[in-house]
Amino acid sequence: MNNAAPAPVRPRGRPRGNPPTRESIISAARALFLEHGYRRTTLRAVAGAAGIDPALIAYHFGSKKGLFADVMQFQCANALTVDDVLSGDPATLPDRLIDAVTDLWEDADFRQLTTRGEAAAEAIREYLERELLTRLVEFLGGRDATARATAVVTILGGLIYTRYLNPLPTPAALTPSETRRVLTPALRAALAPRRRTAAPTGAGRRGAPTSGGGAVRP
Repeated sequence: MNNAAPAPVRPRGRPRGNPPTRESIISAARALFLEHGYRRTTLRAVAGAAGIDPALIAYHFGSKKGLFADVMQFQCANALTVDDVLSGDPATLPDRLIDAVTDLWEDADFRQLTTRGEAAAEAIREYLERELLTRLVEFLGGRDATARATAVVTILGGLIYTRYLNPLPTPAALTPSETRRVLTPALRAALAPRRRTAAPTGAGRRGAPTSGGGAVRP
């Protein structure tokens, strides 16, 4: 007769008490994604590494794709800390933006995660749009904040694409410091407030008399 006590059953669904944090799940998933790749990493394996029920992953992240997106977002947030980038001297903001991007993408682990195809590209797009662009608009303020922030994110997105995702020989050959030197003027121009254009004068409006008509010459 087997007198061994039955193994405890893990509760499913939303946990009670003090559940494992999202960060602990993300940490376990990140290690497995790096070791086995996106396709070979299962939610059951992540749950086992984190010591949780797989249902908890579905509750927090919805799917493996959602979990991977959060791993990528976590990596981006750790390296490209928007608060730190924006809190320094405004005169050197372009340098800090470029340094944050190159520091992130020069990291070997992050580069390995970005080989996961469309899921990685989608997570990066979402971070640039929802986090960096939104925060830049709030930081810059004013009527032209969205246009200026969009110009900045476009430049940084171009840097990511041409240097890392689909590298062109010339941008890829630059060192991070050379990249900063080349792109800082463009970022500085993008961040500069837009000048208001002067309202058209009467002479430039449609239907207004011109000097070749009946206007009185001085």
